[in-house]
Amino acid sequence: MRTPAIVSTVLAVAALLTPVAEADRPVWFTSWAQSQQHLAPVTLHDQSMRMITHLSQGGSAVRIRVQNTFGEQPLTIDRTTVAVSAGGAAVDATRDVTFAGRRSVTIPAGGEMWSDRTTLATTPGADLAVSMHVAGDVVPGRHESAFRDNYLTPPGTGDRTTDKGAAFTEKVQSTYVVSAVDVVNPKLRGTVVPFGSSVVDGVGSTNCGPGCTEIGTNKRWADVLARKVVASGGPQLAVANAGISGTTSAVCPRTPAPFVGLDARTRLERDVLALHGVTDVIYYYGTNDLANGCTADEIVASYRAVFERLRKAGIAVHVTPITPRPGYSDQNNVDRHAVNDFVKRGGDCSDTCASVQDFDQVLEDPIRPNAVNPRYDTGDGVHANITGQQAIADYIALETLV
Repeated sequence: MRTPAIVSTVLAVAALLTPVAEADRPVWFTSWAQSQQHLAPVTLHDQSMRMITHLSQGGSAVRIRVQNTFGEQPLTIDRTTVAVSAGGAAVDATRDVTFAGRRSVTIPAGGEMWSDRTTLATTPGADLAVSMHVAGDVVPGRHESAFRDNYLTPPGTGDRTTDKGAAFTEKVQSTYVVSAVDVVNPKLRGTVVPFGSSVVDGVGSTNCGPGCTEIGTNKRWADVLARKVVASGGPQLAVANAGISGTTSAVCPRTPAPFVGLDARTRLERDVLALHGVTDVIYYYGTNDLANGCTADEIVASYRAVFERLRKAGIAVHVTPITPRPGYSDQNNVDRHAVNDFVKRGGDCSDTCASVQDFDQVLEDPIRPNAVNPRYDTGDGVHANITGQQAIADYIALETLV
């Protein structure tokens, strides 16, 4: 017969060996992101912002990331609320968000903060409205191209973060201050981060044909990929976009001033590794590198450095070859094919990546291989329209990401 002490010991050991119930294992995954790139050309004064974030996956709670990365002064947010969007600027009910237990938060110049956990049930594809009030004068950081409407109240109207929507009378097509949203969802296997320049950012995803534009319909290939994951019924992953238009992988000699300091190596820690639950990165860079004077050797060197850092973090890297661009010189195309030979060699970037996602094969014109297929072209010869965005997402085999 076992004594009570022995029974207690056996039960304690069993508790250590038994996996924690899924419902008791809170895990944060970044479900939406838009990387900050510079300060907005506005000064906000005693007004509220309502930024609409599109979640790739839902969960039982949320937390948000606010940044003052490019600010030269501390940024004080006096109140923040979250709510599931009811369309446009409308919400039905808001919940307060705190930072280290406080409603107000001051972010130092160059800094950032993650909020506390806010219990709120969300579903895949939900739009989460993040409302922030600033009482003083604030120049917010922004992601320039939201490809949807976000909302402001007029200056001097005070805290309207709990307003149902009517107070938000001004529209902007950038995303201010908030740069990521996490969800609690233990059923998720990880977060996939598309990382790159304009085709990752979503340029072309509002182009539905000549004279046709769709704003706020979430048709970037990364958005389509997120819906594809949800619909698959297989292992579930979040998708968090880390694209910034105009950026490069390497530091290139002719990089325009607005994009200096936004190369992949410089922003890797902030825009990818600082997100949560990241298991995979889809690396889509190179077109701007060539246009800005980088050589194949410089691009490959930057790839190797970024891939090494990601692998050390335990993150699988999936790389796309550099896609066509009609403005390339003959030397640009020689360098493009040299980089692509490195990427495709062995199907694994010469032992530096987990897979090759051949978007070049998807987008190239079968008749003119240095040009984009006219069916997918927005008209600028560089970016994929909505049909092309769908084709990119359709190409990606989900099993390569799990």
